[in-house]
Amino acid sequence: MRAADIRQKFLDYFRAKEHEIVVSSPVVPHDDPTLLFANAGMNQFKSVFTGQEQRAYSRATSTQKCIRAGGKHNDLENVGYTARHLTFFEMLGNFSFGDYFKTDACSWAWDLITNGFGLDPAGLWITVYHEDDEAREIWRDHVGVNPDRIIGLGEKDNYWSMGDVGPCGPCSEIHLDRGEAVSCGPKCELGVCDCDRWLEFWNLVFMQFEQRADGTKEPLPRPSIDTGMGLERIAQILQGKNSVFETDLLAGIADEVARLTGVPTSAGPEGTPHRVIADHVRSLSFAIADGAYPSNENRGFVLRRILRRAARYGYKLGVERPFIYEIVDHLCREMGDTFPELVAQREVIQKLIHSEEESFGRTLRKGMVRFEEDATAMRSSKTTVFPGDAAFFLHDTCGFPIDLTEQMARELDFTVDKNAFTSLMEQQRRAAQEDRAAKVGHAAGGDDPFAHLEPTNFTGYQVLTGEGSIVAVDGSADDLRVVLSSSSFYAEGGGQIGDQGTLTGPGFRVLVTDTQKNPSGVFVHRGRLEEGELSALTEGVSVNTQVDAERRLAIHRNHTATHLMHAALREVLGTHVQQKGSLVAPQRLRFDLSHFERITPEQVATVEDMVQREILRDTELQVVEQDRDEAIAKGAMAFFGEKYGDRVRVVEVPGFSTELCGGAHVQRTGEIGGFQIVLEGSVSAGVRRIEAVTGTGALARGREDRDVIRNLSGLLKVSREDVPTRIDALLAELKELKGGQKKGAAKDLVADLERVAEVSTHADVEIITAAFEGAEMDDLLQVADVLKRRSGARVFILASGVRFLVGHSTDLPKGRVHCGNVARDGAKAMGGGGGGRPDMAQAGGKDATKLAEAMTLMRTKVEESLG
Repeated sequence: MRAADIRQKFLDYFRAKEHEIVVSSPVVPHDDPTLLFANAGMNQFKSVFTGQEQRAYSRATSTQKCIRAGGKHNDLENVGYTARHLTFFEMLGNFSFGDYFKTDACSWAWDLITNGFGLDPAGLWITVYHEDDEAREIWRDHVGVNPDRIIGLGEKDNYWSMGDVGPCGPCSEIHLDRGEAVSCGPKCELGVCDCDRWLEFWNLVFMQFEQRADGTKEPLPRPSIDTGMGLERIAQILQGKNSVFETDLLAGIADEVARLTGVPTSAGPEGTPHRVIADHVRSLSFAIADGAYPSNENRGFVLRRILRRAARYGYKLGVERPFIYEIVDHLCREMGDTFPELVAQREVIQKLIHSEEESFGRTLRKGMVRFEEDATAMRSSKTTVFPGDAAFFLHDTCGFPIDLTEQMARELDFTVDKNAFTSLMEQQRRAAQEDRAAKVGHAAGGDDPFAHLEPTNFTGYQVLTGEGSIVAVDGSADDLRVVLSSSSFYAEGGGQIGDQGTLTGPGFRVLVTDTQKNPSGVFVHRGRLEEGELSALTEGVSVNTQVDAERRLAIHRNHTATHLMHAALREVLGTHVQQKGSLVAPQRLRFDLSHFERITPEQVATVEDMVQREILRDTELQVVEQDRDEAIAKGAMAFFGEKYGDRVRVVEVPGFSTELCGGAHVQRTGEIGGFQIVLEGSVSAGVRRIEAVTGTGALARGREDRDVIRNLSGLLKVSREDVPTRIDALLAELKELKGGQKKGAAKDLVADLERVAEVSTHADVEIITAAFEGAEMDDLLQVADVLKRRSGARVFILASGVRFLVGHSTDLPKGRVHCGNVARDGAKAMGGGGGGRPDMAQAGGKDATKLAEAMTLMRTKVEESLG
């Protein structure tokens, strides 16, 4: 029986039992920010089970897309090594919301599997919760199961709860004994071992209690049923296969892996890569189709781990090019009829997987070579513990998730020094925490002098002035931190930067340069004492707060424009677009979004037009506080990993945008004025960045652009319309003139490098400075390309005349030296400017006589960065 027939037979059976067939909810639970992925059929009915939602039916059946690869339920490490574990699977289920209970649930399950699917009762076993005598009696007396085949197990195996509090109850599982041929040994028993002999394929949960916070359980007034049967497992049984990977759901995908890699699949260890990739491409495809996105946080990080695990198995099969994305076509053919979202999102899925494969591919070989070198050294020294610092290098430099390194180590019978790895990760985390803590004005690690205080009452949504009393003061007159009981100052959060302004009281005036918030919700006003004595700032003294109004109103414009742009981007690019980071400042807005390719100029223009239309509509914003679940159910966008209380603030531009947001906004969209996107670029794999300006900022940018065109028009002596054509012609002439010289010049510079370069080593990093005479920037860039690709950690500073560039090799870990900052400091020393990316930057000055001074300064900056 094909899996499609099994799926349909299950649904038809329960439809005949008056169950409503409910389509699968997305595997990405957008209405539940607490859940990584849908991991059970009951997820979409959670509010029905708890009584928060009423539906028109009291019985339901479904086939639910599920992913178990993170959090409490995580089967990732077992995939490919057992006959039954998957990260993606379909859960067939039937549900009763206070309707039928144990007797019908057990009777119907037995009837379907024995009469409907034709399973031999002699091979079936039942487990029940050891205290659930009622379930045991039903199976024995009502269904007719041999009592010797009913096993009582403890809470770990046969008791289910929704969480620490809420609905819970015993459960009963149906198992198939696959025979002694797959036994793990003489002590192989159901409930004792976890081998592939005992295949659990249907779990019946009896929700009959309410778990209280004090540990007590109260009987539910309307007990309910939640069952789940894995489609892949029942297909394995009915198709007579030895594993789920041999069923028609996965065998074809494994064969496609074999076709693309040229390596035949196998039921043994040689087929592990095929099985892993077959499973992982399903998880990735369904998650992306439902709006998830590989990233470095939360569910996005789980997807990135899955993809990199699959890519590494592709490497084991000898494939170093992106190829996993090619399997998506086969998956769409196999499952597209049942899940049309796969076909609808095929292009997005393929492009995103390809982008991630390509990105990881740049460091995969390097990481594998490094791992193999470390493993060889371990064998020589006869040690079996993979060093924690080596695992950290693979994680931090090569992008290997720690579970991938652990898997690779296990294959060689090694273990990873997880304690040392965790310690290094903690050091990195602590350093980042200290940077954040410094913004609030205290040391990290529990030294916050304001941690014990009550949260500050924020009054500044509608008014920019207010009153509050001093709760605490810390610091000096030049670096002052003040906490008030109430404040009209907005503390940095949700991408919106903190307010500036003044605090005035009897005999003193404080200039506030920043407002931050500690984890307890205490607003910390940072600044300096402008007037009066520090002693005047004492606890209980009344203070008048005055926010810099012009600055705040500019922030309002940019924040609301961010919401409009987010909605427009989802309309133009697709609903896979999600906010990955933002900055709302008075001068500009910055928005990082999930997207797999460059946003075209035409798409940028369309987004600008949509936002400008909404501005011209002059729509009044609707800002309300609502229950979180109600707001999300009405379509408000929420982001996984964000902490939302039971009550949330909803900011809506009616008919266009609705988001959960604690920030400050305009009252009407018309207040934004102009809107212009000024930058679109890449931040990391799968993440793009847009910067835009609004209001007078958009006007100023327009004037700047006009002036640039006017100046070019004058210099080139052509009309503004002919400027692009004239520039193209000049570039073509220049290229023709330099064509025969450039390649030879670059080669000469590389050959001349040893003669003119000054080379030193600092913190195990090679530092090269070299000044050439008469070299063009293109020549310097070609020399830089050679130095970047040479093995070894290296920073180089190359100069000619008043221009120079700073870069580092690919072997230098990210973050150790920011080349853009180094170049900027050097340019200032020569009376110029410039900067650039962390890994490569160009700059220039005006005074060539100060080149040597600038080179020395930049070398010093590099050494300081290296520590």
